[in-house]
Amino acid sequence: MTAPLTPPHRPSPHDSAWPPPYPAAPKDEDDAPDVATEVRQGAVVLLAVTLAGIALGLLWLWLAPRVPLISDGKAVFLKETEGEAAVGADGTFALLALGLGALSAAVVFWFHRHGGIAIVVGLAVGGVLASLLGWGVGTLLGPAHDVAGHARAVGAGVTFDAPLKLQAHGAVLAWPVAAMLVHLALTALFGPRDPEPDWDGPA
Repeated sequence: MTAPLTPPHRPSPHDSAWPPPYPAAPKDEDDAPDVATEVRQGAVVLLAVTLAGIALGLLWLWLAPRVPLISDGKAVFLKETEGEAAVGADGTFALLALGLGALSAAVVFWFHRHGGIAIVVGLAVGGVLASLLGWGVGTLLGPAHDVAGHARAVGAGVTFDAPLKLQAHGAVLAWPVAAMLVHLALTALFGPRDPEPDWDGPA
Protein backbone atom coordinates (compact mmCIF):
# COMPACT_ATOMS: atom_id res chain seq x y z
CA MET A 1 0.00 0.00 0.00
CA THR A 2 1.52 3.28 -1.18
CA ALA A 3 1.30 6.66 0.59
CA PRO A 4 -1.19 9.09 -0.86
CA LEU A 5 0.27 11.60 -3.23
CA THR A 6 -0.06 15.36 -2.77
CA PRO A 7 -3.06 16.61 -4.75
CA PRO A 8 -1.96 18.18 -7.99
CA HIS A 9 -3.86 21.41 -7.26
CA ARG A 10 -2.19 21.94 -3.83
CA PRO A 11 1.60 22.36 -3.60
CA SER A 12 3.54 20.50 -0.97
CA PRO A 13 3.75 22.21 2.43
CA HIS A 14 7.55 22.03 2.11
CA ASP A 15 7.41 24.16 -1.04
CA SER A 16 8.86 27.64 -0.43
CA ALA A 17 6.14 29.12 -2.63
CA TRP A 18 3.43 27.94 -0.23
CA PRO A 19 1.36 29.62 1.07
CA PRO A 20 0.99 32.00 -1.87
CA PRO A 21 1.54 35.65 -1.00
CA TYR A 22 -1.55 37.81 -0.62
CA PRO A 23 -2.09 40.10 -3.59
CA ALA A 24 -1.28 43.73 -2.94
CA ALA A 25 -4.27 45.97 -2.49
CA PRO A 26 -4.91 48.04 -5.61
CA LYS A 27 -3.80 51.62 -5.23
CA ASP A 28 -6.63 54.09 -5.47
CA GLU A 29 -5.78 56.71 -8.02
CA ASP A 30 -8.24 59.16 -6.49
CA ASP A 31 -6.84 59.04 -2.96
CA ALA A 32 -7.66 62.26 -1.15
CA PRO A 33 -4.65 64.45 -0.36
CA ASP A 34 -3.40 65.00 3.15
CA VAL A 35 -4.64 67.86 5.31
CA ALA A 36 -1.80 70.24 4.48
CA THR A 37 -2.25 69.74 0.75
CA GLU A 38 -5.99 70.15 1.02
CA VAL A 39 -5.58 73.41 2.95
CA ARG A 40 -3.22 74.73 0.28
CA GLN A 41 -5.68 73.77 -2.44
CA GLY A 42 -8.48 75.50 -0.53
CA ALA A 43 -6.38 78.66 -0.28
CA VAL A 44 -5.69 78.59 -4.03
CA VAL A 45 -9.40 78.14 -4.73
CA LEU A 46 -10.22 81.04 -2.41
CA LEU A 47 -7.74 83.35 -4.13
CA ALA A 48 -8.73 82.34 -7.67
CA VAL A 49 -12.46 82.71 -7.06
CA THR A 50 -11.97 86.05 -5.33
CA LEU A 51 -9.98 87.43 -8.26
CA ALA A 52 -12.76 86.30 -10.60
CA GLY A 53 -14.83 89.02 -8.98
CA ILE A 54 -13.02 91.50 -11.22
CA ALA A 55 -14.77 89.90 -14.18
CA LEU A 56 -18.09 90.26 -12.36
CA GLY A 57 -17.50 93.97 -11.81
CA LEU A 58 -16.51 94.61 -15.43
CA LEU A 59 -19.46 92.65 -16.80
CA TRP A 60 -21.85 94.42 -14.44
CA LEU A 61 -20.48 97.81 -15.52
CA TRP A 62 -20.91 96.84 -19.17
CA LEU A 63 -24.36 95.21 -19.02
CA ALA A 64 -26.20 97.05 -16.23
CA PRO A 65 -28.78 99.60 -17.43
CA ARG A 66 -28.04 103.23 -16.66
CA VAL A 67 -30.21 105.61 -14.63
CA PRO A 68 -30.41 108.90 -16.58
CA LEU A 69 -30.31 112.14 -14.61
CA ILE A 70 -30.81 115.75 -15.67
CA SER A 71 -30.18 119.07 -13.98
CA ASP A 72 -31.94 122.42 -14.31
CA GLY A 73 -28.97 124.29 -12.93
CA LYS A 74 -30.30 124.22 -9.38
CA ALA A 75 -31.24 120.60 -8.66
CA VAL A 76 -30.81 117.15 -10.17
CA PHE A 77 -33.83 115.05 -11.23
CA LEU A 78 -34.53 111.64 -12.67
CA LYS A 79 -35.12 112.02 -16.38
CA GLU A 80 -37.46 109.01 -16.36
CA THR A 81 -39.41 109.01 -13.12
CA GLU A 82 -40.93 105.58 -13.84
CA GLY A 83 -37.77 103.96 -15.12
CA GLU A 84 -36.72 100.53 -13.85
CA ALA A 85 -33.01 100.92 -14.51
CA ALA A 86 -32.11 100.84 -10.81
CA VAL A 87 -33.90 97.51 -10.35
CA GLY A 88 -32.33 96.27 -13.57
CA ALA A 89 -28.86 96.97 -12.22
CA ASP A 90 -29.54 94.79 -9.18
CA GLY A 91 -31.00 92.03 -11.34
CA THR A 92 -28.06 92.16 -13.73
CA PHE A 93 -25.62 91.82 -10.85
CA ALA A 94 -27.52 88.86 -9.38
CA LEU A 95 -27.78 87.02 -12.70
CA LEU A 96 -24.10 87.53 -13.47
CA ALA A 97 -23.15 86.35 -9.98
CA LEU A 98 -25.30 83.23 -10.37
CA GLY A 99 -23.70 82.37 -13.69
CA LEU A 100 -20.15 82.96 -12.49
CA GLY A 101 -20.86 81.05 -9.29
CA ALA A 102 -22.00 78.01 -11.25
CA LEU A 103 -19.00 78.31 -13.58
CA SER A 104 -16.52 78.57 -10.69
CA ALA A 105 -18.03 75.49 -9.04
CA ALA A 106 -17.69 73.50 -12.27
CA VAL A 107 -14.05 74.54 -12.70
CA VAL A 108 -13.18 73.73 -9.09
CA PHE A 109 -14.84 70.32 -9.36
CA TRP A 110 -12.98 69.59 -12.61
CA PHE A 111 -9.60 70.12 -10.94
CA HIS A 112 -10.49 68.74 -7.49
CA ARG A 113 -12.93 65.89 -7.88
CA HIS A 114 -12.06 64.48 -4.44
CA GLY A 115 -13.66 67.56 -2.81
CA GLY A 116 -12.75 68.29 0.77
CA ILE A 117 -13.84 70.71 3.45
CA ALA A 118 -11.07 73.22 2.74
CA ILE A 119 -11.93 73.37 -0.96
CA VAL A 120 -15.65 73.80 -0.29
CA VAL A 121 -14.96 76.53 2.27
CA GLY A 122 -12.59 78.25 -0.15
CA LEU A 123 -15.25 78.15 -2.85
CA ALA A 124 -17.96 79.59 -0.57
CA VAL A 125 -15.86 82.32 1.04
CA GLY A 126 -14.26 83.15 -2.29
CA GLY A 127 -17.73 83.59 -3.78
CA VAL A 128 -18.65 86.16 -1.13
CA LEU A 129 -15.37 88.03 -1.58
CA ALA A 130 -15.73 87.89 -5.37
CA SER A 131 -19.18 89.48 -5.13
CA LEU A 132 -17.87 92.23 -2.88
CA LEU A 133 -14.92 92.81 -5.20
CA GLY A 134 -17.18 92.92 -8.25
CA TRP A 135 -19.47 95.38 -6.49
CA GLY A 136 -16.52 97.61 -5.69
CA VAL A 137 -15.03 97.42 -9.19
CA GLY A 138 -18.35 98.23 -10.84
CA THR A 139 -19.09 101.22 -8.66
CA LEU A 140 -15.50 102.50 -8.76
CA LEU A 141 -15.19 102.39 -12.55
CA GLY A 142 -18.76 103.50 -13.16
CA PRO A 143 -20.13 107.07 -13.38
CA ALA A 144 -18.87 109.56 -10.81
CA HIS A 145 -20.46 109.49 -7.36
CA ASP A 146 -20.39 113.27 -7.02
CA VAL A 147 -23.75 113.86 -8.68
CA ALA A 148 -23.82 117.59 -8.02
CA GLY A 149 -20.31 118.09 -9.36
CA HIS A 150 -21.12 115.95 -12.40
CA ALA A 151 -24.25 118.02 -13.05
CA ARG A 152 -22.28 121.27 -12.90
CA ALA A 153 -19.65 119.80 -15.22
CA VAL A 154 -22.11 118.79 -17.96
CA GLY A 155 -24.35 121.85 -17.57
CA ALA A 156 -28.09 122.39 -17.23
CA GLY A 157 -30.42 120.40 -19.43
CA VAL A 158 -27.80 117.76 -20.28
CA THR A 159 -28.52 114.11 -19.46
CA PHE A 160 -25.88 112.15 -17.59
CA ASP A 161 -25.73 108.77 -15.88
CA ALA A 162 -26.28 108.23 -12.18
CA PRO A 163 -23.66 106.31 -10.20
CA LEU A 164 -23.90 102.56 -10.47
CA LYS A 165 -25.33 101.21 -7.21
CA LEU A 166 -26.33 97.87 -5.75
CA GLN A 167 -29.43 98.50 -3.69
CA ALA A 168 -30.28 94.84 -3.01
CA HIS A 169 -27.30 93.92 -0.85
CA GLY A 170 -28.47 90.32 -0.62
CA ALA A 171 -27.35 89.88 -4.23
CA VAL A 172 -23.79 89.37 -2.96
CA LEU A 173 -24.90 85.91 -1.78
CA ALA A 174 -25.93 84.83 -5.28
CA TRP A 175 -22.40 83.70 -6.17
CA PRO A 176 -21.69 81.47 -3.12
CA VAL A 177 -25.20 79.99 -3.15
CA ALA A 178 -24.96 79.04 -6.83
CA ALA A 179 -21.44 77.70 -6.33
CA MET A 180 -22.47 75.49 -3.40
CA LEU A 181 -25.53 74.07 -5.17
CA VAL A 182 -23.68 73.29 -8.41
CA HIS A 183 -20.68 71.80 -6.61
CA LEU A 184 -22.96 69.62 -4.48
CA ALA A 185 -24.83 68.40 -7.56
CA LEU A 186 -21.63 67.60 -9.47
CA THR A 187 -20.16 65.78 -6.49
CA ALA A 188 -23.31 63.69 -6.10
CA LEU A 189 -23.43 62.81 -9.79
CA PHE A 190 -19.78 62.44 -10.78
CA GLY A 191 -17.75 62.38 -7.56
CA PRO A 192 -15.62 59.39 -6.54
CA ARG A 193 -17.56 56.53 -4.96
CA ASP A 194 -16.55 54.62 -1.85
CA PRO A 195 -15.71 50.98 -2.62
CA GLU A 196 -18.51 48.57 -1.83
CA PRO A 197 -17.76 46.04 0.92
CA ASP A 198 -17.14 42.41 -0.06
CA TRP A 199 -20.01 40.30 1.29
CA ASP A 200 -18.78 36.97 -0.11
CA GLY A 201 -19.74 34.21 2.36
CA PRO A 202 -17.94 30.94 2.98
CA ALA A 203 -17.93 28.52 0.12
